[in-house]
Amino acid sequence: MFSEKLHVEHRKGVNGLDKVILRENRQCSAEVYLYGGQVTSWKNVHGVGEELLFFSSKASFRPPRAICGGILICFPQFGNIGSLERHGFARNRIWSVDPDPPPCSSNIPRKAFIDLILRNPEEDMKIWPHMFECRLGVALGSTGDLIPNFPSPISVKYEFTEQEDAITFESEVDKVYLSTPTKVAILDHERKRTFELRKYGLPDAVVWNPWDKKAKAACIEEPITLKPGEEWRERQEISTVPSSYCSEQLDPRRLLLSG
Repeated sequence: MFSEKLHVEHRKGVNGLDKVILRENRQCSAEVYLYGGQVTSWKNVHGVGEELLFFSSKASFRPPRAICGGILICFPQFGNIGSLERHGFARNRIWSVDPDPPPCSSNIPRKAFIDLILRNPEEDMKIWPHMFECRLGVALGSTGDLIPNFPSPISVKYEFTEQEDAITFESEVDKVYLSTPTKVAILDHERKRTFELRKYGLPDAVVWNPWDKKAKAACIEEPITLKPGEEWRERQEISTVPSSYCSEQLDPRRLLLSG
């Protein structure tokens, strides 16, 4: 019988970095490092223990280098502009467990969840003199759906094989799509599965695939710009179903048209 105590585990990860393991049941889990507030692993019932997020084999867990892969936080910028670090500093700072998190905006019942917070690191005020507070909530649904809630740009890297149907990657792709649907389907024909991404508060999207040796990763990013004093909230729900156009089980377009 699955123990309630195992829904949230605080453990030491690679190189002694603190991490949190979320478990909804024996087949559904997620791993979140406090370094960078980064989701580094996600497995659900449909994957039968298979890792669903892309993670570089050369990923370093040695601060101050950022962890390459999974779901990373790009704040206060995405890109390499001015004196700020590439993709901002939030991804290589230590986050804290939030003692007073806001209510979860998702109606999905949750037992396996963690809420993190990042406030102005003193050393960063010299290069980015703005007061801020970032909160991140990560939860697992009953079937292992991943639900990250965060008020800033998120970069999600999925693990999948190359495909040649519907949305195809035949070379390096780096495109911006405006006013995108609330639901986006990513098809993996080789492994006969479809990733479904439901996003709220994210009207636009950047789709990026570096191609060549790195072509097993596809990245969806949504940039957001805030004025002083503004607050922004976003929510994503990520799930998979064992189907693709090639599986003869389910047309993924039904996912985009369903509730």
